[in-house]
Amino acid sequence: MTMTARRPAGAASDRLPMSALLALATAVFITSLTETLPAGVLPQMSAALRVGESTAGQTVTIYAIGTALLAIPLTAATAGWRRRRLLLTAVAAFAVANTVTALSSVYVLTMAARFAAGVAAGVAWALLAGYARRMAPPHLQGRAMAIAMAGIPVALSLGVPAGTFVGQAFGWRSAFLAMTALTVALFFWIIASVPDFPGQERGERTPMRHALREPGVVAVLFVTLVFVLAHTILYAYIATFLDDLGMGGDTDLVLLVFGVASLVSIWAVGSHINRRLRALTIGGTLLVAVAAGLLAAFADHHALVYLAAVLWGLGWGGVPTLLQTAVGDAGGEHADAAQAMLVTLWNVAMAGGGVLGGALLDLAGTDAFPRSVLILLAPVLAVVLLSRAHGFPAKRPN
Repeated sequence: MTMTARRPAGAASDRLPMSALLALATAVFITSLTETLPAGVLPQMSAALRVGESTAGQTVTIYAIGTALLAIPLTAATAGWRRRRLLLTAVAAFAVANTVTALSSVYVLTMAARFAAGVAAGVAWALLAGYARRMAPPHLQGRAMAIAMAGIPVALSLGVPAGTFVGQAFGWRSAFLAMTALTVALFFWIIASVPDFPGQERGERTPMRHALREPGVVAVLFVTLVFVLAHTILYAYIATFLDDLGMGGDTDLVLLVFGVASLVSIWAVGSHINRRLRALTIGGTLLVAVAAGLLAAFADHHALVYLAAVLWGLGWGGVPTLLQTAVGDAGGEHADAAQAMLVTLWNVAMAGGGVLGGALLDLAGTDAFPRSVLILLAPVLAVVLLSRAHGFPAKRPN
């Protein structure tokens, strides 16, 4: 009774607040699915907006650009806001942006809505990881982040196929309106179950660049940029890659296998991240590299393609949690600034992966995708191995 009475408002108890964490996971799901949903309904969108499919595909690019451009300045500008107020503002912006996207028949207006959604995503991404950490006691922070980040593979493996099905059955606008309905429900869920935390006082705020001076931050940011770039080159064009193998009809199943393996990875990372962050990061990098090697050397064997999807998911699923935990640890008192920079580089890498993947497709064909992944993962592994003291230490700081 005495301990409970003296615990500050909003402080974490000895148990994980599952309802609040699942609300954050749903927010992550919405940000991820909002970004990738156009890929599943692209032909219908392009016809409705009276533009070509390649032009309609830029609705994904503009989302990433909005996130990359404004994540850092908006995180700095809203540093003093109370955390729940900021999260609710971002969620409300998603509801408005998806509604406009669903109702618009003008390409420019649709692009503006997508850009606004990307801006909201930048704010949310920079906020969510720190939010999950603050709601949990120190020994459960890794598990809390793993739960919150579970929305990513669920969106990629289940959300996109489900959105595609809704779009084909009821029209692409219905898929975006369904996202709006889910976002409105999330808004009230957050009010009911997510605790509030204060922002930073003016005297506590420091310039973003100070985070770069913290040992290990640059190493984590480099790994983020290159690892996500490698992953996106292959993931963004996986349908084209499989089609060239004669497995175009298996794309949904391959992505489902990848997504299930990613969920297993998130569970494993959440269970062991507090003691084995370094080992898990090395293991994840090696698993994705082995998967790329299988796709590069044995893609003609369809069973090995599925094995590669399993290894890829096991390696990649926990990566967002690992990298956000690593940059939060390395950033110390500048963790929010470090998280904002990670979000920016993550989206730069996603946009760059789409562009570089397209160039590789035109110049060298789909065979170049897994080979490029292997080449890019070599410096990733080297930096992780060399960052033993800071960035990816053998023992996480208390």
